[in-house]
Order: sequence, then structure tokens, then C-alpha cells
Amino acid sequence: MKEMFLLKLGEIVLKGGNKFQFENRLKTNVARRMRPFGDFRVYIVQSTVYIEPENDSCDLEGAWDACHYIFGVVSLCRCRPCEKNLDDIFEKTMAYLGDELRMAKSFKVESKRSDKRFPLTSIGISQEIGGRIAEAVEGIEVDVHHPAYTVYVEVRDHAAYVHGPADPGAGGLPTGVGGRAMVLLSGGIDSPVAGYMIAKRGVELECVHFFSYPYTSELAKDKVLELARLMTRYCGKMTVNVVGFTEIQEAIRDNCPEEFFTLIMRRFMMKIAERIARDHGCGCLVTGENLGQVASQTMEAMAVTGACVDLPIFQPLIGMDKEEIVTLARKIGTMETSILPYEDCCTVFTPRHPKTKPTVAQVDKACEKLDFDALIERALANTEMIRVRYHG
Repeated sequence: MKEMFLLKLGEIVLKGGNKFQFENRLKTNVARRMRPFGDFRVYIVQSTVYIEPENDSCDLEGAWDACHYIFGVVSLCRCRPCEKNLDDIFEKTMAYLGDELRMAKSFKVESKRSDKRFPLTSIGISQEIGGRIAEAVEGIEVDVHHPAYTVYVEVRDHAAYVHGPADPGAGGLPTGVGGRAMVLLSGGIDSPVAGYMIAKRGVELECVHFFSYPYTSELAKDKVLELARLMTRYCGKMTVNVVGFTEIQEAIRDNCPEEFFTLIMRRFMMKIAERIARDHGCGCLVTGENLGQVASQTMEAMAVTGACVDLPIFQPLIGMDKEEIVTLARKIGTMETSILPYEDCCTVFTPRHPKTKPTVAQVDKACEKLDFDALIERALANTEMIRVRYHG
């Protein structure tokens, strides 16, 4: 029997009568993620995803790495299956984990017996295999409290499995069980993290980005597409809707009081994002707003910009501090791209003294010279849809 992977389910195990729907979605997602790495058999038994290579041509290292980014998995391990008898379990343990055991000063065995027909209890399995290891490996000691290395034995329905310590999984819920969302994706640190956090709840993502050429460069656009590509490592392929925003920003500059520039710009963004979201089957908008971080993210300002749309607006970063957001950005691999020095449209025509406590009536009056509908229609007509996917 060849090396294989076991992926342990997270909060899916807490689901009730519709648990099978979550499991089926996860199995589909795992099978899709494994496809670039060869032919793998993927199935779920007892709240565990089994991934078995069908032949020697499978890229186990690439597949193993990809497993760490699949939402719905709480932990994962590489293991060696064996027959359900003590002799084969011990033989496979030494063949598979012997090098690690010989480098460790102490160890213990933890066993789990899901197949209750197996004659020994979990404790009995640990004692028997642990005793054999202690005799076979010179200089190693048993330490059940603080071992340098732990051997895991799982006796399940189809076979027994031996493995070392598990890696943490991505957590969350399987992509696709929570609907679809439209992420307003800028070139900054916050919005990719916001998208990741919503995707972790099982939500499929699509993005909208506002591009103001020539005030922002093609490099700024490429930066945003790279951020989207990095996000797909977790959430799968997505579409980025790049909206031409130059005319709108110039109209705001020429017709509106300066202190309201950012607020009116945000209103346009929300309205356009809502239109695209509805057309593409998205049930909410997602922004990277963080309470009090900048002038447009005061409670009053966010109330004004959110009041112009009917779709729910999710703001997963709303109560986080910047260091927490940066830590997450580093974890998901977007930080280094986010800090590249290519500015997005949010930095164009920034007011010197922005209004921080606006009312809806004040903003309505400030933009009364603008033909919102016509500007939005022309921006939508000047939208480019770009498909992105992760490629290593």
C-alpha cells in the first residue's frame, strides 16, 4: 500500500441533517485541487477525506502542498496504510517513521480505534506498538507527557494507518456552501484579507476593481490581478471585473466640493459593484473597511456610502487593528504584493480635508450636478472581465 493523505474535517462534523451536502462539496473541491497533480482517488469516511494516488506518476509533493489551502479541512497528515494486525502496523511504522524515531530522544504512541471489531482497545494498541518500538530503536525512551515525537495509529474500517504529527489545515467551510460575494478589491493590504476571511466561510468570490488610467498605471492593474491570483490559492479560480473609473473621478473633481470627493467616489463604487454583483449572482458586497482607519471609514462615512445600495455589505476587518490585518496578509501571502509602490484609484484626487462626519443629505447635495445613471452606465460598458487562477 502506498503513501496517502488523510484530511480531517473541521466544523462540518457539527452539521445536522445536511452534513452530506457539505461533505459532497468538500470532496468535489478536493478532487478538483488534486487534478493538476495526477490521478487521485478521493472519498470521505468517518469525517475524514482520504486521498489515494492511483499510480506512481502522481506528484505527491504538489498535491500535499495544495491540501493545506483547502477550506473545510482542520488538519491533515501523510500516512501509510497497513493491514489491521499488530505485526503489519509495527512493520509499516518502522518503515515509514523509523528515521524520525531514530533521531528522537523520546516518543509515545497515540492510537484511535474506529473499528470496534479490532481486538485491542486504543490504549492496548499504543502499549503494544510502543513496546515494540522501544525495543527496536536504541536509545529512545517512552515519554507519554512530553515526547519529542509522537506516532499515531488509526484503526479504521478499511485499513489501519500510521503517521506522524499532523499539519494544521485551512479551517473554515468548503468553498461553495455559503453563496457568492463580490469583493471590492483595491491594491492595498486590507481588501485581499477581507476576501480571504469571507471565502473561509464557504463563500465563492468574484472581484471588482476600479481602474483610473492614466492616473493609475498598468502596473497598478497588474498588481491587483496578482493579488486576486494569490487569493485563488484558497478560494479557487475567480473573475476580476476591472471597471474604467477615470471619467467618474474627473466628473467628481470638476463638479463636487473637495471635502466630499472620497465619499462620492465610494458611492459610485458601491453602486457599480452592486450592479455587477446582481448580474453575476452575488448575494453581498465585501469591503476591507476598518473602523476609524481613514477618514472615509468613520461610522458616519460608512453609513453614507452604504446607504446607496440594497445588497448586504460585509466588512470582516471592521474591528481589527492594523497589525492583525498585516499578520493575516503575511499568512495568506498577499502582503509583499500589496506593498508594491503602485497606487490605486483611491489615492487619486484625495481631498486635503475630507469630511469625516457626513450625512446622506449633505452628500446628496454635494453630488447633485452629477448624472449618476449615465456615468454608471458608461463605466459598466467600459468593464473588462479577467479570469484568474493560481498556478504554483
